[in-house]
Amino acid sequence: MANDLTGYEVVLGVSGGIAAYKAPSIASALVQRGCGVTAVLTRAAMEFITPLPFRAITGRKVHTDMFDLPAGGSDPHIHLSQSADLLVIAPATADLIAQLAVGLAGELLPCLCLSADCPLLIAPAMNNQMWAHPAVQANVKTLTSRGVQLIGPDEGWLACGSTGPGRMSEPPAIAARVAELLLTNPPRSKT
Repeated sequence: MANDLTGYEVVLGVSGGIAAYKAPSIASALVQRGCGVTAVLTRAAMEFITPLPFRAITGRKVHTDMFDLPAGGSDPHIHLSQSADLLVIAPATADLIAQLAVGLAGELLPCLCLSADCPLLIAPAMNNQMWAHPAVQANVKTLTSRGVQLIGPDEGWLACGSTGPGRMSEPPAIAARVAELLLTNPPRSKT
């Protein structure tokens, strides 16, 4: 298979925006190419989507709680970050972007980002006025200065009825960018 992703591990973080419903499609596209995918959902994400579709698609436990310790294992924010070749957050809300920019770690996903030593790709998704706000733009600039990569946001119709930049990039584009980033290095499991 072209661009086979067998051996690669991705953590797919999902934050609490309406675009969360698209995240299982990203997981599916990656799993179909042989990539191992582990989903991490914020509390707010679970207001929009449940863990069930991710568990069904990936065949793996979905992580939602920083204090859900595996028997005899390490904390999820440590063991997940040590095995990941790439951490992807789709959607990345204004709130999550702000948490990452200032280093807050009140729940599993932002805590995982602080402990990760792999690349981070975020797919912003929010209202166009929120995206244009100077605070959001300053937070994005902070993250990109630290090496965080972005895909999107795209322009288009938004759930609030507005049109403009803020729409999460479509799952096939996100999956393609993930594959591109992964294939620049061998999987960690083989190094």
